Amino acid sequence: MKKIIYFHGFGSSGASGTVATLRRLLPDVAIVAPDIPIDPIDALPYLKTLCKSESPDLIIGTSMGGMYAHQMHGYKRICVNPAINMSTTSKVLKTGTFKFFNRRKDNAKEFKITKDIIQHYNSIERQQFKDITEKDKTDCYGLFGIHDKTVNTYDLFKKHYPNVKRFDGEHRLNEKIIKSVVLPLIKDLIYTEQTIQ
Repeated sequence: MKKIIYFHGFGSSGASGTVATLRRLLPDVAIVAPDIPIDPIDALPYLKTLCKSESPDLIIGTSMGGMYAHQMHGYKRICVNPAINMSTTSKVLKTGTFKFFNRRKDNAKEFKITKDIIQHYNSIERQQFKDITEKDKTDCYGLFGIHDKTVNTYDLFKKHYPNVKRFDGEHRLNEKIIKSVVLPLIKDLIYTEQTIQ
């Protein structure tokens, strides 16, 4: 059975609507959807360890999850509207206490953002494009909604990765976009055997 790991966006969880839709549309694929720690100092090593233990055929990340997904070197990745500069441009990353959008496995209802956590994002973001190999570049795909008012990292992403595509959509995915844009790319990446050169 093929396996996908899905990285959710900021303030969300592995119980997001996108995960439910992917599971329904891909019944023959195992979808692993972790709850990502809030602090990137915890999140990045956690996700790297998870990928190593799960050995996915594909990693998909949306928004903040896309920022983490592209850093999972050695795997095929799809990054949808990746928030690769949250600490400097995001309207959502600010200090305070916030409610999670979706149910978390630990039943946490709220999370806190501190100045230290914002600084951790900034530190991770400054390092995120280091050590990218040519294979990492060709194995990473960026999908960008042309009506995305939340994040606009198309130009920055394109500087590092050649496989980018714009779609007629906004920041958040819906079933129509998943079916018309994301699903065909998923199927192409996990079911098409690539020739070894």
